[in-house]
Amino acid sequence: MTTIDIQRWVSVYPDRDGRIWWTKAWFNGRKKGEHAIEITRAMAIKFIKDQIEKDAWLEEYFPKQMEVLHQALQQTREQVIEQYRQTLV
Repeated sequence: MTTIDIQRWVSVYPDRDGRIWWTKAWFNGRKKGEHAIEITRAMAIKFIKDQIEKDAWLEEYFPKQMEVLHQALQQTREQVIEQYRQTLV
């Protein structure tokens, strides 16, 4: 079975004083990531401790980008299925 996926990375980090925390994401291997979003320290700690799944985090803080990702995955699945069906004929 073929697995279809799109690369996605996410990080959390504090400012120099450690008072303000940020999250940033990169999709599909792009060097320029999304704009950083301010988050609470408590949320950053939850993410660091793996208490929040990466995709759930991305859905929460980068919903538009995840919508595009889901659409691209669905479109790719449909293309693969169609190609497979054509090989059966």
